[in-house]
Amino acid sequence: MTIRIYNTITRQKEAFQPIEPNKVKMYVCGPTVYNYIHIGNARPAIVFDTVRRYFEHKGFTVDYVLNFTDVDDKLIKAANELGEEVPAIANRFIQAYKEDVGALGVKEAVHHPRVTETMDDIITFISTLIEKGHAYESEGDVYFKTRSFEGYGKLSHQSIDELRSGARIQVGEKKDDPLDFTLWKKAKDGEIAWQSPWGEGRPGWHIECSAMAKRYLGDTIDIHAGGQDLTFPHHENEIAQSEAANGKAFANYWMHNGYININNEKMSKSLGNFVLAHDLIQKHDPKVLRFFMLSVHYRNPINFSDSLLESAKNSFDRIDNVMANLKHRKSTSLDLVEDNREWLEKVTKMERDFEREMDDDFNTANAISVIFDLVKEANTYLQRKQTHTEVIQAFEELLNKFLQILGIVLDEDSLLDEEIEQLIEQRIEARNNKDFALADQIRDDLKERNIILEDTPQGTRWKRG
Repeated sequence: MTIRIYNTITRQKEAFQPIEPNKVKMYVCGPTVYNYIHIGNARPAIVFDTVRRYFEHKGFTVDYVLNFTDVDDKLIKAANELGEEVPAIANRFIQAYKEDVGALGVKEAVHHPRVTETMDDIITFISTLIEKGHAYESEGDVYFKTRSFEGYGKLSHQSIDELRSGARIQVGEKKDDPLDFTLWKKAKDGEIAWQSPWGEGRPGWHIECSAMAKRYLGDTIDIHAGGQDLTFPHHENEIAQSEAANGKAFANYWMHNGYININNEKMSKSLGNFVLAHDLIQKHDPKVLRFFMLSVHYRNPINFSDSLLESAKNSFDRIDNVMANLKHRKSTSLDLVEDNREWLEKVTKMERDFEREMDDDFNTANAISVIFDLVKEANTYLQRKQTHTEVIQAFEELLNKFLQILGIVLDEDSLLDEEIEQLIEQRIEARNNKDFALADQIRDDLKERNIILEDTPQGTRWKRG
């Protein structure tokens, strides 16, 4: 089945047709690296990493580019406040970003371009726009002439007149039209700056992605992706710049992920509900965080709360447990010849079901439902007195395949349910023999492996922490 993608620019699902056979040119807008990323930044990192993984599963080579904005107003402000140089702050938080999203199962991009390392390309790009009559210099600043690009507003589906009514010229701006936007900013005293034909300065925000995409992927790319908040003005402006300069379509498919709310409220610093991914990773299993993010279709908003995260953890434990139990039963299963077609056909059907959901605009929410169907069938099979290696292996391999596509790797050293029960029995026996040192040692060993014991009048209960 062909992969179908919801294309923001056409507002409909379209069959994916790559520019080059078996290759995907994909550009994802990355973070401005002046601080740790919040969970709103983590969502596109996880979502589009999963899109990449699924393309690779289907046999595509994905040329995946994710940029770092390592110079802008926020970085300059942070540098002034901390008494540090802009590059030092950028380097620190680029490393922090890689560590945080790495913990969340995100693979390194093929290319991680930085603004400061793409300056010659940016200046050349701006010069081309000026030569073609789409940009102009004004006292050291350079602006894009928005009305010169006929298709402006086609991504956000807004007319030029609607945009004009809300546009304003800010204090200090010297542009011809309120709709025009900055390509190059004249340097202020003491600011980090680069020499250009228009004097010392630095790029505006939007131009960097156009220049980077062109350098690493070419004039036209397959997929451009990012958060919904980037649709306008950032991606709209990228289209205008790139298509005005190159005379070609910029991206064939535009993908945008939905917002994250915190306890049903929009996340914002003013509300005090700003959640850093870095902090969450310290408190929660990153695999569960990734699983939670993928449990909702990427285009839909997702609500974050402690109770919902706990629910996701309980659901994830079902997957973890069945995988551990499959591994255990495989060691005791028989290799006898038996007609296992009914069970193997169920496994094959669930593989088709999973791919059908992922082919439909990467519907991870429905794909996860298929995983739980697989878990249910596996648990039913495990109730049999006699199991067979062929079937156990089919369940285990398919579950592993599904999880790898979603970017989730289970802990190889996690204890099996039966092993935990055996250790609890040993602890009970040690307590009955008044060997409390051994009992405490078993409890502490289990705790180190994330197994929590609770002694009750009805006996010892346990759960994975």
